[in-house]
Amino acid sequence: MKPSIQTIESFQVAGLPIRTNNAVEQTAAGQIPALWSNFFAQDLFGIDERIQGTPVYGVYTNYESDHTGDFDVVAGVKVTAAPTTHLQTVTINAGDYLVFATKGEMPQRIIDGWMAVWAYFDDKNAPFERLYTTDFEQMIDENDIKIFIAVKAK
Repeated sequence: MKPSIQTIESFQVAGLPIRTNNAVEQTAAGQIPALWSNFFAQDLFGIDERIQGTPVYGVYTNYESDHTGDFDVVAGVKVTAAPTTHLQTVTINAGDYLVFATKGEMPQRIIDGWMAVWAYFDDKNAPFERLYTTDFEQMIDENDIKIFIAVKAK
């Protein structure tokens, strides 16, 4: 899976947050599956601030360090403004992102997508460096999910 580069304009996502790390997520104590179950159970698609017709987002931000440290995950929707509810709003930074398309059945397609991200950045000859600012998954539907990683050229 060869990533492509895309320049993104800044936008906001509002949703349900957790704080976790990759070590925890690789165990039975992982919180991300429950976060998504909670997101769909609360039916956040109808909030007034949502930009209708836009995808669902999984945003990764507030990185403690790199892929080994803690980070926030927000399962949410694109909004015009921060809702005045219990939801957390996060800004997707404008800039260049490497886009990894995922393939296969859910949830394995997301796992494989993140494995491709980690493999890409493990390559010392990769032309881009990961920024660890904001990264996100864009979920148009179960068959069209992309992972966007904030980068800069080396």
